[in-house]
Amino acid sequence: MTTQPSIRGIRPAGYVLDEAPLAAPVAQAADDLRAVREQWGDLLAAIGRAPRAEWPPRECREWEQPAAAADAPAVGRMPLVLREHPAPLNLTALDAAVQTERELFELCDAVAASVQRPVRRRPSLNIPSYSGRTAPARIRIVADRADRADPARWSYASPTDPGSRAYGVHWAAVWLEGRALGEESGDLFTAVRPLLADEITATARRARARVERALGRDGQPTALDRPCPYCRGPLTAYTRSGDPAAATVVCGTGSACTAPVLLNGRRRREWSGADLIGLFVALEAAK
Repeated sequence: MTTQPSIRGIRPAGYVLDEAPLAAPVAQAADDLRAVREQWGDLLAAIGRAPRAEWPPRECREWEQPAAAADAPAVGRMPLVLREHPAPLNLTALDAAVQTERELFELCDAVAASVQRPVRRRPSLNIPSYSGRTAPARIRIVADRADRADPARWSYASPTDPGSRAYGVHWAAVWLEGRALGEESGDLFTAVRPLLADEITATARRARARVERALGRDGQPTALDRPCPYCRGPLTAYTRSGDPAAATVVCGTGSACTAPVLLNGRRRREWSGADLIGLFVALEAAK
């Protein structure tokens, strides 16, 4: 355990912060990175869909979507990399995807430069041959191909090779999560220093907030443009960050509303889960 400085606000030369206070931020960073990669397919799918002003967000309205053909592409099978879109319909989602991809890739480069061991170099015996005659052997120092190809290694991009970026944001988030949690891979990585850990935490938090905001999952209440079909009172929708299945709709009338759902803690009718389908059907019937 590092000895605390005796003078308030002054740290002696070489003083290193304890790792214990980083536990909570590191766990939050890992959770944010998981949320980004789990919602990345939804974000890519949203790029090709025109955004709607009404609630629920279009990507959450599975009951409205026609049944997909057996061979139709699904979000779970979509390539988790940005690709060319002929005509992006949702520029907010496109901007969020491009910015998130750029920030995570640049952070991976910075983290790798700080904690990743360079590729080992080993001697190689080079025996050139001239006109069928063997020349004197020469020893060269070359990069170890096996070490360079280590799947745990983050490979930098070059003008001719995208490196690890070819695997997309999904792999970048997995790799950063491993570095944040201190996962070991032989002697390939050293510990992440506190300042760099803070940068990982901040970048992961921004990326998650950006993705969820583009998908309409940022937890902000939304006033529906149609009244309650049972009492004509105002309806307000609430979403929980990162969990579209936890969305709820609340009627502002109170217990006087005759909707066939339970009252919440504030004595207001609240729809959640499967009840939302019944509310949607009632709203459509009341048009």
